[in-house]
Amino acid sequence: MITLAARTRTLLGAVFGLVVLVSTVPLWGAAGSHDGDSLTRFLLAVAVVLVACQAFAALARRLRQPSVVGEMIGGLVLGSSILGAVWPSATGFLFPPTVMEGLDKVAQLGLVIFVFLLGCELRTDRIERKGVVGAVVVAGMGLPWLAGMGIVALTGGLFVGSQDSPTGTMMFVGLAMAVTALPVLARILDDLKLRHTSVGALSMSAAAIGDGLLWLVLAFLLAGQGATGGGIRVLMLGAALVLVTALCVRPLLVALVRRLGSSQSLTVVLVVGAIGYSVLTQAIHLHPVVGAFLFGVAVPRDSLVVERICQQLEGFTLLILLPLFFAGVGMTTSVGLLGTAPVTWLVFVAVLVTALVTKIVGAGGAARLTGMPTGEALRFGMLMNCRGVTELVVLSIGYQAGFLNQLGYSVLVLVAVLTTAATGPLVRWSLRHDGQVASSLSPSGSGRRNHTLMAGASAERFDGKTKDL
Repeated sequence: MITLAARTRTLLGAVFGLVVLVSTVPLWGAAGSHDGDSLTRFLLAVAVVLVACQAFAALARRLRQPSVVGEMIGGLVLGSSILGAVWPSATGFLFPPTVMEGLDKVAQLGLVIFVFLLGCELRTDRIERKGVVGAVVVAGMGLPWLAGMGIVALTGGLFVGSQDSPTGTMMFVGLAMAVTALPVLARILDDLKLRHTSVGALSMSAAAIGDGLLWLVLAFLLAGQGATGGGIRVLMLGAALVLVTALCVRPLLVALVRRLGSSQSLTVVLVVGAIGYSVLTQAIHLHPVVGAFLFGVAVPRDSLVVERICQQLEGFTLLILLPLFFAGVGMTTSVGLLGTAPVTWLVFVAVLVTALVTKIVGAGGAARLTGMPTGEALRFGMLMNCRGVTELVVLSIGYQAGFLNQLGYSVLVLVAVLTTAATGPLVRWSLRHDGQVASSLSPSGSGRRNHTLMAGASAERFDGKTKDL
């Protein structure tokens, strides 16, 4: 068992290593340039990004946060908001345009694989009482979406990007606020030991369906953007790709999984298929991740071989490739754009509070109306605030497509990080509050034991309506 002292030494060692690595920047600059300079800087930048993200991930785990929260913060620290403001020469040396171009390409590959894995994890076939889940999904996504659109409408052109499409900006901001990140949610549920409770089952089911709706709506938004010049044509091509996938590609994948078994060839087939679909959707003026998600959905379920391959890909993607994406997000995000104007900070606070409250009220309120006890409904709404890396992907797409300017992008990135970081503490507070209430109502026995019995009884009552969610 790893002791507290060992963990502290590991964290301090990682931080010290990062400081030493970054401190060598002046020495590298003094050494002069040579033919391999661009490659050297790229490799050095990758090393710095990985060390920084892992150091902050370790710190996040110490603070009982998911690792991805620390990795997102690590990316922000390396950006213009912190490192760029404190040590501009280090940022200029580590992340010149040529290096950033290389990092962006690797990050895009990481996004393709990550979203492909999201598609593989999407399981709606096991969901019963879909009407209950559908109700909480509609309310949990619909209210934040409408609120996000309302904020953009009230702030005028504050968030509008180069597309100069206020309607498109409203839709993207609303979509970003409606996101719930399924992978991060699963990690939080495991940490809180809520995965197999009624609220955990409902939240996972709602997040899975929400992810499917997210990518569908995102495809429609990208297809209708003015830059493509032919939204109907894009939608028709996308529909044709979906049809071909369902009728031809999916049966072919079933046969290939059965024939190739656990060979390395199957891993190559799945990765190449995800990349190939990304190329197709990019060619028809949709974002590459839309194709990756579609191919992931087509991968056969209930296959131990596919599950093992996905676990292997997930380990490399989350540990190596996604941190490079976080670094790109950090380079694009600029807290300094908020400036000192009270109006800008007021808008930021309004977006943050609205994002938190609308998820709790929308998702939690709908869950309460379906019969879930008040405490569990509140926790469900809190869990739906876990936006994580999925929102960062949506925001990056919106920014690249010109629907968001840098200020809107920066504000929403900060909201994504803060709402994700707040999810765990809010749920723990709710659990403690229920335990205190149970303790005060019970004449004997410990508060923790009474809370457990109360939670178990409420879960049984709710399971009568949502059995085997």
